[in-house]
Amino acid sequence: MKDEFLFCPLGGSGEIGMNMNLFGFGQPGNHKWIMVDIGVTFADDTVPGIDLIYPDPGFIEQRKDNLMGIVLTHAHEDHIGAIAHLWPKLCCKIYATPFTAVLIREKFREKHIDITNDLQIVELNGKVNLDPFEIEYITLTHSILEPNGLKIKTPLGVVLHTGDWKVDPNPLIGDEINAKRLKEIGDEGVLAMICDSTNVFSAGRSGSEADVRKNMLDVMSRLKKRIIVTSFASNVARMETAFYCAEQTGRQISLVGRSMHRIYKAARQCGYLKNTIEPIDPREAKNISREKMVYLCTGSQGEPMGAMMRISSYTHPDVFIEKGDAVIFSSKIIPGNEKKLYKLHNQLVKDGIEVISEESEFIHVSGHPNREDLRDMYNWVKPKCVIPVHGEHRHMIEHISFAKEMQVPFPVQVENGDIVKLAPGNKPEVYDKAPSGRLYLDGSVSVEEESQSIKERKNLSANGYLEITIMVTPKGNIHNSPIVSYKGLPIFEKDEFVYGMEDEIEKTTRSFKLGSKQQEHNLIDALKIACRKFSKEKTGKKPYTNINIVKI
Repeated sequence: MKDEFLFCPLGGSGEIGMNMNLFGFGQPGNHKWIMVDIGVTFADDTVPGIDLIYPDPGFIEQRKDNLMGIVLTHAHEDHIGAIAHLWPKLCCKIYATPFTAVLIREKFREKHIDITNDLQIVELNGKVNLDPFEIEYITLTHSILEPNGLKIKTPLGVVLHTGDWKVDPNPLIGDEINAKRLKEIGDEGVLAMICDSTNVFSAGRSGSEADVRKNMLDVMSRLKKRIIVTSFASNVARMETAFYCAEQTGRQISLVGRSMHRIYKAARQCGYLKNTIEPIDPREAKNISREKMVYLCTGSQGEPMGAMMRISSYTHPDVFIEKGDAVIFSSKIIPGNEKKLYKLHNQLVKDGIEVISEESEFIHVSGHPNREDLRDMYNWVKPKCVIPVHGEHRHMIEHISFAKEMQVPFPVQVENGDIVKLAPGNKPEVYDKAPSGRLYLDGSVSVEEESQSIKERKNLSANGYLEITIMVTPKGNIHNSPIVSYKGLPIFEKDEFVYGMEDEIEKTTRSFKLGSKQQEHNLIDALKIACRKFSKEKTGKKPYTNINIVKI
């Protein structure tokens, strides 16, 4: 039997976020595996009570004895956010560069897991040997420190997994993209490139952090009162820009929000942000006049508990905003967040606060490659095959068209669960399917998409809750009036509703005498139907209904 080289995405293909990719090598039925990234996505209002969603690792969990390690490209949540939740199911080595490793360690500390022996720190542009995979980290540029592409070499050929990247000619913090090494890898021959598709519809280049800094300074120089900048905490170059502009305009800076402090601390620990002014505590900042302050805070996407939302609703304990102040949203509006962000913008403007965003000023650049950046990467790497990932289906299909335009012989379209045989064979192609899906973090428990807890909560949020308690005498007779309680039903005449419900219950119970368990179950089913029907007639809602039978 011949060895084969496989690629299988379990998350991040057909969606943006929740990245999890597998590479396999060996004989059919006995492959060695590595996992690249282990990310989350964030739930929306359609799944009440759920914050985090991550890929179902069931396929690789069954093969965990052959899992050589988890290799991380960079520290964004959609690439590392699931690690502390899923690692206990996999129990393998983790490989990361220093900045990513600091943030990983903190995630495990919060879960009270000692990861010291399993977390291996890889130097920038360093190498890891996980036989049969030889992995080389290649420094790229992105909107976070230490983004890496991975050259994955096996006896059947080389794959370049780009991770998230862009071509930033002036990244301000961290090294420039290692184009020299990418060209060398391209000249040596690349079997396949697994590539970011996020900005494939955007023409031109994604732009440089240096240009953002120049414009941000112009904007902040003309503002006279208090300035609040909100951005992604993970973008350390943007953080440094806020510090730089504060210093240049004669202001102090204060960090607001847990993530902002965490990233600042991690960056300092790894030797970054050395030449910036010291931030001051938001409590001390209250004593400084408003025209001398810049606050850098979390919540740029209008997150309900983010610092920006609390500041705008005047509930933040340390930061006060007033008429004449300015808020700079130095971030992209992520699709799906428009509604809550425009609501936030409108609230601020209504209160006499100036709002500056990417719609009005050049104060943000993306961390992902536009078409000209992609063109550079294709020209450097010259892959025989391209597999677009990190995109919705529309991005990935457009990326396939772009790959054809770039004369790539074998572009392959995938979605989560597809197993691609990269080699051997005439050309890479999807040849099998692995089980894939999503897990929801429900409180502190992982549940499946179709779990009872989520179905019940959706029902409760849409229809309300009704509870009926009935007392039964030892002889099986129904005793006195039932107790009716409810939540979330649009009831204006409480007495009328309760008395009407009691009549329905009495009518239904009249024909029952409770002498056995089976009769109890039959009564409960009959009461559920009757009570929900009555509620539907009176309120238009069929509530989630619970019947209690209490023997006295």
